[in-house]
Amino acid sequence: MSSSKILFGFHAVQARLRVASTSVREVYVENARGDKRMQHFIGSLARLNIEPRLVDKHRLDGIVGHSRHQGVAALVGDIRLASSVDEVLENLIVPPLLLVLDGVTDPHNLGACLRVADAAGVHAVIAPKDKAVGINPTVAKVASGAADHVPYIMVTNLARTLREIKEYDIWVVGTDEEGTSSLHEAKVGGAIAWVMGAEGEGMRRLTRETCDELVRIPMAGSVASLNVSVAAGVCLFESVRQRGAL
Repeated sequence: MSSSKILFGFHAVQARLRVASTSVREVYVENARGDKRMQHFIGSLARLNIEPRLVDKHRLDGIVGHSRHQGVAALVGDIRLASSVDEVLENLIVPPLLLVLDGVTDPHNLGACLRVADAAGVHAVIAPKDKAVGINPTVAKVASGAADHVPYIMVTNLARTLREIKEYDIWVVGTDEEGTSSLHEAKVGGAIAWVMGAEGEGMRRLTRETCDELVRIPMAGSVASLNVSVAAGVCLFESVRQRGAL
């Protein structure tokens, strides 16, 4: 049997039910909630012939590990996603669009990045095994189901992985406030791997040196930088725009 994990929150659980209901093994519902949102949720379970387990808040807090679950949680099995960069790229018939995260350790940031990546049609999110956060319940909740769709591939050596990506004729573009060209001047509509560093620290030196091009996001206000998930959204959707997909 495949491994199990807990998803929590309406968005994360409903997204899993929508895309892979057979992977849902148990659904837990807080028995004290009878509002319209919960009634609608329970109705959607009935249409899937899923009988929820009604538990009190204390029990649900214990299942999830905290109280920020909105009264809903699910025990789910894994969904098979690509586990390597080569597996992703060798099966594509369209120009790849990748997101590379260097030094993103906050689960809320990773969850938001996965959500943005899914919306933009990214084929994989790549991160180093060191100085990075893995997929955990908080990431899955913030990602609102995107963690089940977008492969999140953690690699041992990020710079080496970027060099291997280039062998697939993918242009590796890093974001940096000292970039030589503005985002709106750059040609980023082809096969692209966007590289984002953590807010504040940015990309590590070797990662930056491995990029083919450094691009800056035009900033008109007083803030010095954007949150990594916001920056990822701006850049990814510029690629989507240039591809003519909008």
